[in-house]
Amino acid sequence: MPTFTNPQSRAARVIAPLAAAASVALLAACASTANAGADDASSGQDDAASGFPVTIDNCGTEVTFESAPERVVTIKSSTLELLLALGLEDRVVGAAFTDGPVPDEYADAAADIEILSDKVPSQEATLAAEPDLVFAGWESNLTAEGAGARDTLEQLGVHTYVAPAACKAEGYMPDPLTFDGVFAGFEEAGEIFGATDAAADLVAEQRAALESIEPSDEGLTALWYSSGDDQPFVGAGIGAPQMIMEAAGLENVVADVHDTWTSLSWEAVVDANPDVIVLVDAAWNTAEAKIERLEANPATAAMPAVQQGSYVVVDFPSTEAGVRNVDAVAAIVEQLGAR
Repeated sequence: MPTFTNPQSRAARVIAPLAAAASVALLAACASTANAGADDASSGQDDAASGFPVTIDNCGTEVTFESAPERVVTIKSSTLELLLALGLEDRVVGAAFTDGPVPDEYADAAADIEILSDKVPSQEATLAAEPDLVFAGWESNLTAEGAGARDTLEQLGVHTYVAPAACKAEGYMPDPLTFDGVFAGFEEAGEIFGATDAAADLVAEQRAALESIEPSDEGLTALWYSSGDDQPFVGAGIGAPQMIMEAAGLENVVADVHDTWTSLSWEAVVDANPDVIVLVDAAWNTAEAKIERLEANPATAAMPAVQQGSYVVVDFPSTEAGVRNVDAVAAIVEQLGAR
């Protein structure tokens, strides 16, 4: 059984996420636009040259972009950070439901972006930003109770687009999520925003970073513990946690659960007896709080992983498909090797 940290010091047992091995370049790209005084024929030629119109079948909803969006509201960190990575911060007129500060390399670009809401913005708040696109991290963000139903927003002249990795309908939900699928999402965003070169460069950078990571070869089993007190909410067999753990060389103890996430009983966690516990660190539910919970429960406190402090930590935005996933793999591998 591996020993990761000194079990006598709780502070020492929380291994802070390490600096990413992959540095995602911020690459600016601008969509081609027709000159205001051009005639219809010239405008059509410009659109053809820039790749527009673009029609996307997005989670079962067809969306046609006659030109690249210029005023975007993002919902969730994953969507905001993708646009920052593509150098499109000037298109973002508002962000909402972010999961914490953006990575340091995006801080300057994001400094002037208005935060519309800590949670899903209301339709009123969304429309007040006068967007031509709402780019959502989850399908559930786009409801009448949230930023607005997709058909309603479309009737008001506002396109909607959901990160493809978050689609839930049969035939659209990734099964399983893979890095190829994540990168395809970056490329599709590049098409929508007229930033295909920037997207290609981003994918090339991330592929190179991923290929440079040497996964652990120790055959360690792991539990991805996201949240939950009475019942732990954990990464299951087809979502981002599975993808990240597999790339890091860890065997997910609930990989046989055919879902992105699942709830377990603590008894099931004890029976699984993972070698490593991956702790998701969020401002509202820290890795330290999870350690305290594991140690306070007599059943889990007796687990070797808890007694030996066999923890690795990932930040919450890394848990959803996006530009931080490769960095999460690198951080886990670094932490496993630092013991």
